[in-house]
Amino acid sequence: MKILLTGSTGLIGSAVTAALVAQGHQVTAVVRSQQSSLKASDLGATGVIGDLFDAPWLASELRTHDGLVHTAAGGDERDAALNDSVVTAALDAFGGTDKPFVHTGGIWTYGSGDAIVETQEPHAPTITSWRPAGEQRVLTSDVKGSVVQPGIVYGRGAGIPAMLAGGVDGGTLTLIGSGEQHWTTVHVDDLADLYVRVLTGAPGGRAYIAASGDNPTVRELGEALAPTVEPESDDATLERLGAFGEALLLDQQATGERARSELGWTPTRPTLVELLAKGYPADA
Repeated sequence: MKILLTGSTGLIGSAVTAALVAQGHQVTAVVRSQQSSLKASDLGATGVIGDLFDAPWLASELRTHDGLVHTAAGGDERDAALNDSVVTAALDAFGGTDKPFVHTGGIWTYGSGDAIVETQEPHAPTITSWRPAGEQRVLTSDVKGSVVQPGIVYGRGAGIPAMLAGGVDGGTLTLIGSGEQHWTTVHVDDLADLYVRVLTGAPGGRAYIAASGDNPTVRELGEALAPTVEPESDDATLERLGAFGEALLLDQQATGERARSELGWTPTRPTLVELLAKGYPADA
């Protein structure tokens, strides 16, 4: 298929680009600069410079493609507007067709829980409180839309775990909160495989939690990195990290069973604890 992809230079998007190309798909990557276009080309995609906030332009581009995978994130207060624009363009261009649209959500939307599944009601922290409305626009539309909801994405020495790894000071790591909270985790390459499976095999109208089934505590992650770990109060974490800290204090566990049973997804990469114990290398 000829697939338009957003966020191709990010951790998730670059892995998805490579996975799509490896499966023989033709990928067009929406980028913001010539430099980013060159990065997309290195991954086997064709870059097109455009503005994701321009929904009419994006819809026009989409009409020449067979599907859309949206992984881009503004990383700031514009995230909600960016996602709204992309969803609007997809619904405009793909409405009433069987062209697949894979949207990116996140497991934080569900709040804390020890057995999180896609049928739960959202209980999102402040930082992702805007996500549920957009996801419902996708899932209840006349588009063949699906939502992938990743846990904490790791691998390639990047993502949120890199923040932990960079926090070791003199052999001591200050934990996020008490460290007793669990994080759902997924390796970026396993996640990319799931995106391809959702794009090519999902019926639409369904969300898929992307969780490997390995749900370590933050203390376990810290102990893999440093000989000494020190907990801090929730208040101290919130003062240090703000709304981001609120999300990282969530206590979440999930297995990703729907993706496994419906799409045959089988995560195979090393666990986050294993990679942290090796120094969190950039090539794994």
